[in-house]
Amino acid sequence: MITKGQERCLYVFPHEEFGRITEALSTAPVTAKSVRDYSRVLFASASDEIPDKQGRITVPPALRGYAGLQRDCVVIGANTRLEIWDAQAWETYLAAQEDSFSEAAEEVLPGIL
Repeated sequence: MITKGQERCLYVFPHEEFGRITEALSTAPVTAKSVRDYSRVLFASASDEIPDKQGRITVPPALRGYAGLQRDCVVIGANTRLEIWDAQAWETYLAAQEDSFSEAAEEVLPGIL
């Protein structure tokens, strides 16, 4: 499943993981506006893409437009998903984040890192 992600990238989930997210959101309170808003955008933009024999997927035009994908793209692993970024957007994001990442004074995940 491929869908809109934060920071104008695309999220690519295996079906099983997308199902887990769907289940988690189905138990979230529908009375919470943030849950409704997030669910609407996430699910309305989701596209079930089946890899071809060479493992490639098609990125629908609306999702390409959302992420600003023109020519050069970057695919990164992000735990349980892949993210697809416009190459320049990724470089800009990474440059802005690397200093705070390298200078983190506290454990992000206590007991893990």
